[in-house]
Amino acid sequence: MSTTIFWREFARYNTLANVRLYDACAGIDDEARRRDVGAFFASLHGTLHHLLLGDGIWMARFEGGEHPSTGLDAVLHENFADLRAARAAMDARIEALFAAPPSGFFDRTIRYLNNEGRVFEDPMTLILPHFFNHQTHHRGQAHAILSMLGPGRTTPVLDLHRVLKPDP
Repeated sequence: MSTTIFWREFARYNTLANVRLYDACAGIDDEARRRDVGAFFASLHGTLHHLLLGDGIWMARFEGGEHPSTGLDAVLHENFADLRAARAAMDARIEALFAAPPSGFFDRTIRYLNNEGRVFEDPMTLILPHFFNHQTHHRGQAHAILSMLGPGRTTPVLDLHRVLKPDP
């Protein structure tokens, strides 16, 4: 499997997993989504925002730009419908990049300033696994919060092989 196809599959998984997650989140009222349950980003609302923010920061770097520095717990959209639309747009942006990456993209090194003001220079061989792992990590937190918000609530299957190749 070529490098491009490998990462394209992860980009597709990211989109499909987010659709499942947001579908499940849509069935929860706003008060519950914002409830501080003691998670790292406090609530389901906070966790979903962090995930979107992190993706935006990395995508800006991948595209050769910079992302304005914010706290990693910044709330980007107060309204869930707006957050969901921004998530869908980000996922489309991610898929578009990995569908047709620029020449030499996977061999690059990225130099960037992180949110703490520290300068790093990392190869894509390190950053791409981090990028997709970060998404999976925080979707797992969101999944756990969904479970906490309602006993008996059906939570989505987010396993990579079941998302990319659903049961018949």
